[in-house]
Amino acid sequence: MKSMRTLTITGAAGSVPAREFGPIHGWRALSGAALACLCACGGSCNGSPENGPVVPSPGEARGVALALGLNRVDPAHYGGWSGPLTGCEPDARDMHAIATAAGLASKTLLTSAATRQAVLAEIAGAATRVAAGGLFVLSYSGHGGQLPDANGDDPNDGMDETWCLFDGELLDDELHGALTAFAAGVRVLVFSDSCHSGTVLRMRADDFERSRSDRHEILTRDWSDKSKPGVLAVRDRPTLDRSTLAVRSMPPGTAIDTFLANKAFYVDIGTRAPRDARANMKCQALLISGCEDDQLSADLGTNGLFTLELVRVWNGGNFGGGHPAFQQAIRAAVLQGNPSQAPAYFTVGIPIPGFEAQKPYSLAAP
Repeated sequence: MKSMRTLTITGAAGSVPAREFGPIHGWRALSGAALACLCACGGSCNGSPENGPVVPSPGEARGVALALGLNRVDPAHYGGWSGPLTGCEPDARDMHAIATAAGLASKTLLTSAATRQAVLAEIAGAATRVAAGGLFVLSYSGHGGQLPDANGDDPNDGMDETWCLFDGELLDDELHGALTAFAAGVRVLVFSDSCHSGTVLRMRADDFERSRSDRHEILTRDWSDKSKPGVLAVRDRPTLDRSTLAVRSMPPGTAIDTFLANKAFYVDIGTRAPRDARANMKCQALLISGCEDDQLSADLGTNGLFTLELVRVWNGGNFGGGHPAFQQAIRAAVLQGNPSQAPAYFTVGIPIPGFEAQKPYSLAAP
C-alpha cells in the first residue's frame, strides 16, 4: 500500500486523523488512458435554494453526481461468488436523492448496470461536462477487494485496493487515473461505503499464488472469524435484523480465485495503469470513506451503516459545516452504532482554496 502523509483535522467532534493519498475505500488512484468511451450523465441541473439558479454553458454542468450501488456481482467473473448484499442499492438511491436536491445532475448505476466500462465512461463523461469551479460527486456502495500491484507503485505491501463492480474489479490506480481527466479547479467529492478483507487480514502479493494452499486456508479461517455477524460490533436497534447483517468485503479465497482465473486481464490493466496519476491530477478530490483501512464496513440490510448515518447527519441539507466537520459528525454517529468502524478522510490533487471548508454539495465555487 502507498505511503501516506498524515495530518490532524480538529473540529467540534474533536481531533481526527486525516490521511493524504489514502486507499480506495480507502482509495488511491486511477487511469485516464482507459477512458476512451465517453457517456454523458443523465438528469438536469436546476440550481439550488442555497446557491441560486445554475446557468451552465452549453454542454457543461455546474455539478454532476454518479451514485453506484451493487447488491451483487456477476458470479461468472468472480468464481461463482455473487457477493449478495441488500443495502447497497438503497444507499445509491439515497445518495442520488441528496445530489438531486442539491441541484446536481445525478445518475445511478445499480448492480448489473455498474460495469467497469459503464462506470469509467460515466466518470469520463462527467470530466467533459464539469468545468473549473464545478463539482463532481462520486459515491460507491458495495464490496471492496485487493489485487497484487502490477505497476510497482505500491512498494509497502505490493497490493492495489479495488471496488468490486459487476463484471470485474476497478483498481484504485484506474480510479485516480480517471480523475486526471478533470480540469484544474474542478472539485471532486468521493464517498466509499466498502472495505477490504486483504487489508484487514494483512494479505500479501504472494498470497495470490496457487501454491500457497496452506496460507489460503489460514486466511479463509481468519476471515470467517472476523466477518460473521455474531462478532460484528454493530449495536442492536429496533430496525436491525441481525440475520441480514454483513460486511462489504470480498472474502480472501474469492479474491485469490478471481485473480487467478482472470490473471492476464488484471495484470494487463494493472501494468497499463499510470504510476504517477496522483501527481498529474489537476483537480482536488476529497474522499470520505466508510471505515479505516483495517476495519470492516457493515451492511445493515436496509442501508450501509456509514451511508445511513451520512443521510442522518446531512439532515435534508440542514447540515451547515464544511467537509471535515461532515466527516467528523458521520464518524461520531457511526462509532455510536459500531465502535469498530471509524469513517476516514483523505485528500488528493491540487488544493482549491476554500473547498474543504465549504458545505458539501455546494454548487458555487468557493
